[in-house]
Amino acid sequence: METGRPAETGAARGATATWGDGVSACLVGRERVLAELARCLDDPDGPGLVLVHGERGAGRSAFAQAAATQLAARDQVVLPLVCVPADRDRPLLLALRVVTAAREHRSATGRQPAAGRADLDAEVLPATERGDRAALTDALLSALTQVAPVAVVVDDAHYADAASLDVLGALAARRLPEVRLVITSVRHTGGAADAASGRRPDRAAGLPAEAGTARTITLPRLTRPELADMVARRLQAAPDPALVERVLGLTRGIPAVADALLTEWSRRDAVPVADGHAFLAAGAPVPVLPDADRFMRALHELGEPCRTTAAALSILWPLGRTAAALVAGSTGLSDGEVGDAVRRLIAAGLLDELPGGDGGGPRGWVFRSPLMEHATRERLGPLERARISAAAVEALWAVRDGAAAATVPRRPAELLAEADAVTYLPDRIADAGELIDRERAAAELTAAGKALHPDPGGRGMLRWFRAALRLTEEPAARELALLRCVKAGWVVGDHPAAGRAAEMILRDPSDVVSGPDLHELAILHVVAVTSVKDWPQLSRMGAAEWWDRLPLPPEAALPARALALCMTERWQEGLDLLSRTEPVWRPHPRIRLVPELAQAVGHLVQGRTDVFARALETPPDPGLPPEALYSIAIGYALQLLGNADLCGTMDLLKDRGMPPEALPPTSHFLLLHLQGRWDDALALARGLVAKGQTFLAAPQHHLFAAGTAAILLARGKPAGAARLIAGERGTHEGHTEIFLDVAEAAVLRTMGCSDAADRVLRHGLREADARGYVYGTDELAAALATLRAEDGRTEAAAGCLWRLQELAGRTGSGRTRLLYLLAAARVRERGSGAARELLHEAVDLARSRCQPFETAVTLTAAAGDAGPPELLHEAYELYGETGSLLSRFHTRAAMREAGLTVPGRRQATAENEQLLATLVTEGLTNRQIATVLRLSEDAVANRLSRLFARTGLRSRTEVVSAVLTGNLLTAADH
Repeated sequence: METGRPAETGAARGATATWGDGVSACLVGRERVLAELARCLDDPDGPGLVLVHGERGAGRSAFAQAAATQLAARDQVVLPLVCVPADRDRPLLLALRVVTAAREHRSATGRQPAAGRADLDAEVLPATERGDRAALTDALLSALTQVAPVAVVVDDAHYADAASLDVLGALAARRLPEVRLVITSVRHTGGAADAASGRRPDRAAGLPAEAGTARTITLPRLTRPELADMVARRLQAAPDPALVERVLGLTRGIPAVADALLTEWSRRDAVPVADGHAFLAAGAPVPVLPDADRFMRALHELGEPCRTTAAALSILWPLGRTAAALVAGSTGLSDGEVGDAVRRLIAAGLLDELPGGDGGGPRGWVFRSPLMEHATRERLGPLERARISAAAVEALWAVRDGAAAATVPRRPAELLAEADAVTYLPDRIADAGELIDRERAAAELTAAGKALHPDPGGRGMLRWFRAALRLTEEPAARELALLRCVKAGWVVGDHPAAGRAAEMILRDPSDVVSGPDLHELAILHVVAVTSVKDWPQLSRMGAAEWWDRLPLPPEAALPARALALCMTERWQEGLDLLSRTEPVWRPHPRIRLVPELAQAVGHLVQGRTDVFARALETPPDPGLPPEALYSIAIGYALQLLGNADLCGTMDLLKDRGMPPEALPPTSHFLLLHLQGRWDDALALARGLVAKGQTFLAAPQHHLFAAGTAAILLARGKPAGAARLIAGERGTHEGHTEIFLDVAEAAVLRTMGCSDAADRVLRHGLREADARGYVYGTDELAAALATLRAEDGRTEAAAGCLWRLQELAGRTGSGRTRLLYLLAAARVRERGSGAARELLHEAVDLARSRCQPFETAVTLTAAAGDAGPPELLHEAYELYGETGSLLSRFHTRAAMREAGLTVPGRRQATAENEQLLATLVTEGLTNRQIATVLRLSEDAVANRLSRLFARTGLRSRTEVVSAVLTGNLLTAADH
C-alpha cells in the first residue's frame, strides 16, 4: 500500500523555492510600512508575528521579499515560503515545510548531522499524516530554536491549510524572543469581502485568536505622489501631471494595476519622453489587460456565471441597484445566479460594494480598478455590447419618458454619483446602434456632441457625431452630419480624419452645404494636408487642375488654392492669384477673411509691412460666426508672435476679447516664450513634442522648434537643443529654415564651434536671398554680425550691419531695431561714445518691449559701456525669472569680474550644481563642459568631485538617473 510519504516529502522539500515570478525589487510608496516593520523587528518586546494584509495587487509578495531582505540584514536566518491554492487541501503541509526548511538550513550550514533527513521521515512525516498538531508544533519549535535567530516569511498565507495556521499561531503565542514570523495574506478592504468570506477581519489569514500579540500591517493604495515616483522610476523620466492623473484614474492606486498599465503602454510606445519628461501620447487608447494578467486570471478562475456577470456589469454598473436586474435580463441568467456571481466577484477582490444609506442594501457595485472594467468590457463582442448597452438606454429612456413602473425592472434606473453623467448615456447610445430607435438615437447623440463642444478633454464629441452619422440615412441630413464630423475632428485635433471627411463632401457637395461652408471645408482640407506635411499633395493642390475636378464655386476653390501656394512658400504665386481673383472673393464678408490674411502674410514675408498693418487696423465684421472671428484672430496673433511683438499680440487679444489661453497650444507656447514664462512654456513644449503636435504653418513653421531650443540652450542643454533642431530639419520639404539656422548657430557658438556657426548663418542668408525672403533674416544678419565682431572681423560684420539697418527702416520692427543696436554697438569700438549711445537706446527699447530674456541680454551687453555694472544685477534677476541657468552662470562670472557681489551664495551654489549635473546628463565630456562654462578642464573636474561628495552620488550614471527622475540632491537640500 502507498503511504504517500514520497509525495509529502517532495512537497516539503520544495518549501524553499524562490519567490514567485513578477515580484518587483523596487518598492514604491512602501517606505512607511517598511519602517513600521523594522520597528517591530528591532523591538525586543515586539510581536513575534507580523501579519501583512493587502488587496489583490497591493504588492504583498514584493513586501515579503523586502521583509526577508531586512531580516537577513539583521543576521537572522530567513526561511521564505510561498503558498499556492492547492495547499489549503493538504493539512499541516505548511508546518511541515517550515520544519523541513529549518532542518535543511542546519544541514547546509553544518549545524546538524546528516541524519536530519531520517529524523524527518521517522518523526515528522508520520505526525503530519495522522494530523498530530501537537507533535508538529513541538517539531517546529525545536527546528526553529536550533537555527535561531530565525525568521519565517510566508507569502500568500490565505492559500495555506487551516491546521498549519493554527500551529503557527500557537507558536507565535509563545513569544519566542529569537523567532519571528512574517505572514502575508490577501484582504480586500473597503467592500463586502470579509462578510462574504465569513471570516473576522482579525482572522483574515486564518490565525487563531490566541495569536493576539500579532502586529498587523496593511498595505495601502498608492497616492498620487507615490504613483508619480513609480512612473519616474519605470521610465527614468519625470512624468507629466496629466499622465500621473490618468494612471491614478485608471488604477485607483493599486500597484499591480499601475504596473500592468505602464507595461502595456510601454509595449505600444504610448508614453513618449521629451526633454526628460514622460507624456501620454495623443489619442493613446486605454490598453486591454492580457489574459495572463493576474486580475484577468482571477476572473477566469471564477468561471461562469461570474465572467458573464462581470462583462455585463462593465457596461451596466453605473445604473446602481438596477444593474443586477438588467444583467439578468440582458444575459439570460437568473436573479439568483447574478446575485451569487456578484458576491463571488466581491470576495475575489474584483468588485467593490457601494453601501446604501437607506438600509435597503447596497447602492450598487463598482470595479476595483477602471482598467479591469475596461479590459472586461473590451472582451465583449460587438453584438453583446450592443445588446447590453441597448438595455441600459431603454431603461434610462423609460424613466425619462415617465413610463409605467411595470415597464421598468424592479426600480427606476438612475445613474450612480460615481458614474460620468455627461458621457454615460451617449456612449451607451453609440454602442447600442441600430438596436434602439435610430432617429431618436441620432438626435440625442448630436445634441450631446454639441453640448460638449469643443470637448478639450476628448470625452466623446467626435465619437458621438460619428455614431450619429452611422445612424442617419436621409442624404441631406447625412451630409450635414458629416460636416459636423469634419468640424469636430478639426477641433479635437484629428486633422487627417477631418481632412479626409472634408474631401468626401468637396467631391460631391449637395445643396444643403452653403458656399461659405464649402469655402471653409476647402481651406480646412488644405490646412489638414499641411499639418501632416504631405508636401507632394500640397504642391498638387496649388495647381488649378486639382481644383477644377471638384464641383466647387470659384469663391471656395480660389482662396484654397492660393493658400496651398502660400503653405508651400510659393508666396509670389499666391499673391498674384489672389490679386487676379480679388473680385471673386472680396465681396463675401466670411470668405474674404482667409485671402486677406494670406495677402498680409505674403507681403510680410517679402518685407512689406503696410498691408499687414492695415489689416490689423480694420475691425472684423461683428456679424460673422464666432468660430470664424476666432480663427482669423489667432491667424493674425501668430504673425505678431512670429515678429516677437508681445505688446502687439496682447493688444490684439484684448481688442478681440480673447484670453491668452484661447490661443492654440503652439501659439500659446510662443506667447509664453516672449513673456519669459519659460517653465510654463517648456512644460507645454515637452507635451507637444512628445505627442507630435508641434506644427506651425509657414512662415512660422520652424519657430516652435527654434524657441524651444533657445530655452534648452539657456538652461544648459545644448545637446538637447541640437537634437531638437536636427529632428526638425527637412520636415518641411523645400521650405526655408531660417529660424533653425539661427538656433543651430547659437548652439554651435556655445560649444565653441564659431566657424561652423558662421557657415550655417551664411547658408541661411543665401537661401533667403535666393527666394526673395526677408522675414526672419534680421535674426540671421544680427547673429552673423555679432559672431564676426567677436572674432575681430569688423569689416565683414559691417555688411551685416548695413542689411540690419536697411531692414529696420523698411519694416519698422522693434525687434529688428533692437538687433541692429546691439550688433552695431558690438562692432563699434568698446567703450566709445557711439557704442554707449547705441546701447542706451537699446536698453530703453528693450524695456519698452517687456520681454524678460530679451531685456536681460540687452542689459548684459550694456553693462560697463552704456551704464553702471549694476545693470548686471537686473539682468541676473531677469535670467532667474526665466530659469536660464547657463546665462545666470555667465552673468555671475561677469559680476565677479566687475567687482560686484553675487547675491544668494547658497542659491548660486545650488544652481552651479544643478547646471553641472544637467551638462553631465547631456552627455558632454569634461572638455565640452569646460567650453560651455568657459572654464578649464581641471576646474570642471574639481566641481564634479565636489558634486559627488555633496550628493553622495558615485558616478556620472547615477547623476543622470538622479536628474532624470528629479531626485538630485543639491546644496539647497542640505
